[in-house]
Amino acid sequence: MGGGHVRVLRVFLIIAVVLGGLFVGADRWAVGYAEDRLADRIQARQGLAGGVGVDIHGFPFLTQALAHDLDQVDLTLGDLDVTTTDGRKTRLSQVEVVFHGVELNGDYSGGTARRAEGSALVGYADLSEAAQPGVSVAYGGSPGKVKVTAGVEFLGKTLTRSVVSTISLVEAKDAKGSKIVRVRADEVPGEGVPGVETAVRKKTDFDRRLDGGLPSGVQLTALTSDESGVHLTLGGTNLSLAG
Repeated sequence: MGGGHVRVLRVFLIIAVVLGGLFVGADRWAVGYAEDRLADRIQARQGLAGGVGVDIHGFPFLTQALAHDLDQVDLTLGDLDVTTTDGRKTRLSQVEVVFHGVELNGDYSGGTARRAEGSALVGYADLSEAAQPGVSVAYGGSPGKVKVTAGVEFLGKTLTRSVVSTISLVEAKDAKGSKIVRVRADEVPGEGVPGVETAVRKKTDFDRRLDGGLPSGVQLTALTSDESGVHLTLGGTNLSLAG
């Protein structure tokens, strides 16, 4: 190959590298802009005081955007305040949701995801806030167990009782597919006195909805407990992403 051809080839390679760099730079700027805009809309829609993190996966982003179809969008909400069915407030921590197959709407302000999966944590202090007045909740020593302690009024005396309870998800009667968190004592020592178990269970057993405030369509699908709190598994199909 002659020297002239080598020089021409070298020029073409330099141009290709420069154009490639410009494209990558433009693509990363575009994805950053889209992530910030989507985060702002989600924060406004959810009424969140804290920050919202959005991470759009896949390269190049621009070709996905032109097709109005994103492979994966990760959403990090951090702490999320929720209101239970009886008006009590509590907090979900470390809320993270991954949306798959997001079809963007016309103005790129949101979209619909084919499915989502995620997780959240309810600390024991927050779970105690969602329980009955005067009730504290702690780890029960094994997955799916919690220890519930309550002061119980019985025959003019205050009895302090701690019980190991099972925490589980059950179907909510008023919302199709929605779940409520249920805490039920495995056993209540009655000490041979009629009515003690009933009095204790009125304080230690409770049901709570904890999905209020989650992104639209995201539901609780499973849970377990350990020393750090109650870990919630989230999921959903055909759900809105800041639409």
